[in-house]
Amino acid sequence: MNGMVGRLILRRLALGVLTLFLVSVGVFFITNLLPGDAAQTALGQAATPETVAALRLQFGLDLPAPLRYAHWLVNLLSGNPGISLVNNSPVAQMIAGRLPASLLLAGVTAAVSVPVALVLGIVSAMYRGSLFDRIVNVTAVSLVSVPEFLVATIAVMVFAVKLRWLSALSHASDVATVGQFLKAYAMPVMTLCCVIVAQMSRMTRAAVIDQLRSSYVEMALLKGVNPTRIVLRHALPNAIGPIANAVALSLSYLLGGVIIVETIFNYPGIATLMIDAVTTRDMPLVQACSMIFCAGYLLLVLAADVLAIISNPRLRNR
Repeated sequence: MNGMVGRLILRRLALGVLTLFLVSVGVFFITNLLPGDAAQTALGQAATPETVAALRLQFGLDLPAPLRYAHWLVNLLSGNPGISLVNNSPVAQMIAGRLPASLLLAGVTAAVSVPVALVLGIVSAMYRGSLFDRIVNVTAVSLVSVPEFLVATIAVMVFAVKLRWLSALSHASDVATVGQFLKAYAMPVMTLCCVIVAQMSRMTRAAVIDQLRSSYVEMALLKGVNPTRIVLRHALPNAIGPIANAVALSLSYLLGGVIIVETIFNYPGIATLMIDAVTTRDMPLVQACSMIFCAGYLLLVLAADVLAIISNPRLRNR
């Protein structure tokens, strides 16, 4: 049985590597389809054609696209995603200066949203049809329907402009105390948590309710087992796979939502770095940042898939 599980996990990992390879092909060629010339943008409109041609030759922009992709992929696998066309500095060094800030924001958001969403989803499933369940469902649907930029704008208007409790900008680099940490991360985390908690709680509720409708739960109820014990000891362990998928899919939302949040609150993360790179057509930086976002999404999905295989014996026979 352990060998079968190992083979399934290796198969999922192989599919993940293949998917990441296909994503790299798409990222490279799509970014090269963007209008304009990267060398001309980096040098400015006053640059002479000879200077632009020299820069294109220096960075290999004069080579055919398949050859450039092969060079880029080999360098990327070796940990060298290239040199920035705008700053003339290593892309890896620029990302290393911003990635920890984005990971910290995502980590704080996950630490806050996951427990809250799981508790809301499980309690709603236990008392489905009650007033609490209806309130949670209506609130979750409302929050899912609201875009992040609107939540962020309302948060700024209320907490920064009206109440003046927090700053409209996230000064994460000036954090030295717990109070400063809370002020710097309160609004970005709250904005990201609104939609994440809503999605995750609804998916958790559906997964638990699906288990509560099973025959073994009905038998346990007929035997007089406490409903709370049924949920915690019987239904919840069998719902680990769907809940893990719910958590992974909800946290993958961070990869898109963090771009908007970092831009609005001027948070010094990798998302703002990528947006600046798109503006200046810094293709090596855009490609590296895009691959980081795609790899993060695939890692979350793979982790949920592996956990579902381990927790659900039925999936091992597929």
